[in-house]
Amino acid sequence: MNIFLIDADNLNSGAWVDEAFRVLEETEGRLPVRRAYGSAENLKALADTLRAWAVRPFVNLALSKNTTDMALAVDAMELACQTPTPGLIVIGSGDADFTPLVVRLRERGIRVVCVSERSKMGREAIPAYDRVILVGPELSHQDATPLASLATPARKTPRKTAARKTATSQLSAEQAPSAKPQTPKSPAAKTPAKKTASKTTSRNKAVIEPTSSEIPATLLAENAGNNARQPDKATSRAADLAVNQMPMLDVAAILAAVPALQTGQPQSLAAVAKALLDAKLRGKNMTATKLLKKFSNQFVLAPTEKPRTVQYTPAPLAS
Repeated sequence: MNIFLIDADNLNSGAWVDEAFRVLEETEGRLPVRRAYGSAENLKALADTLRAWAVRPFVNLALSKNTTDMALAVDAMELACQTPTPGLIVIGSGDADFTPLVVRLRERGIRVVCVSERSKMGREAIPAYDRVILVGPELSHQDATPLASLATPARKTPRKTAARKTATSQLSAEQAPSAKPQTPKSPAAKTPAKKTASKTTSRNKAVIEPTSSEIPATLLAENAGNNARQPDKATSRAADLAVNQMPMLDVAAILAAVPALQTGQPQSLAAVAKALLDAKLRGKNMTATKLLKKFSNQFVLAPTEKPRTVQYTPAPLAS
């Protein structure tokens, strides 16, 4: 018997739970026992996903201390003592607090697997599990290094030294140009500099970056500060429009953002919605359902009233 126990206070995204179930069913087989432990708020946020996968929710006691981990551990040991003994127990949390539980289950001959969101996986807990499955968005190379291997802290020393050298060189490079304007000030140089700054400030309340090396360093610093504090209204408006404007949408862009749709199999709407948001094909104010209905001939939503899955149906080739 395979068991999946979810810490909903840690693995608290519907897309992550949906991805975990799909990976586990493909690699580990059926999961007859499915339970989720957490606060009422977190379980309510996962209600649709838990309903879709038929997961029993267990609300923890509302105390000053979080009781979710303890409730999950007690049930795990109770299930481990049943006859026949479970062959697999999956812990849906990257919290290192579960390490003693994992060790005890492993001593009873039970295979223990961890499912965790990438950024929440406790590095010291990795050796305790027989397998670790990471879900959620990919991390950068630097953030993923602790999870890829149990590297010793000694490797961090060269990185810090290199970072300090880089910061020192950048500081020196930034300070070097400041020495150029500190030349003897001539009366002729002051007049055009003041006029330029005055005209520009009165016109659009922004200071154009001076190019003449004759402008004093103090005026350069003052103009740079004004430019940072008082941006051009037209530039700010153009930037807002660029941020709010969504890219051109078509079926190819959606399939590129969600490659799993190309299989033709129904996919979780929650997972597709998250992928479209990450690819910036929809904004936070636009639902995935509304977006996909624009291409109703290629994307079938089911059920019709409250869809939970989406399936891609290629358009028939013209004869």
